Amino acid sequence: MNRLLGIVAAMAVLGLTMGAARAANTSDKDTIQLFRDAGESSVYFKKSYGYAVFPNIGKAGFVVGGAHGSGRVYQKGVIIGTTSMTQVSVGLQLGGQDYCEIVFFEDQRALREFISGNFEFAADAAVVAITAGASATANTGGSSAAASGGKKDAVTAGGYHKGMAVFTILKGGLMYNATISGQKFSYTPKAG
Repeated sequence: MNRLLGIVAAMAVLGLTMGAARAANTSDKDTIQLFRDAGESSVYFKKSYGYAVFPNIGKAGFVVGGAHGSGRVYQKGVIIGTTSMTQVSVGLQLGGQDYCEIVFFEDQRALREFISGNFEFAADAAVVAITAGASATANTGGSSAAASGGKKDAVTAGGYHKGMAVFTILKGGLMYNATISGQKFSYTPKAG
């Protein structure tokens, strides 16, 4: 019974966070500009083969948590398709947050792996407080880390790892979590 209550509470918090993410709808153009203006992430636009940008990701949890966001995939500055990210996690977590995320692809191989239809970041650990956050991610190809302290700060530890670099910027919320979870991505090519 307690587990069922936990799941219901998590879904309610997730619903509230998702509503807040939609209300704070940020365009691709605005999100890309945030990352262009933000520290180390700005140089990746010049040297990456492509990127996937998620303007709004809502995340919430109460023992069981989840996150979801939709975005677009760019190859050499041109939209080639849409993508969505879903994350489910179980562990010590409480609260909700909204953030934007960008995944840079160093080369064609990394982009191909992402758009293959079955790409997943296998493990994720994060520590977040009000408007500053830090996260470390291990994926099927290795690990990367990112942290943010505000809309103009996106910092990563190291560069590409296994062809990908991930940056996040916290937009709002308060969440305490210490989880092991994965981000799963789907991809739909642009029609035409």
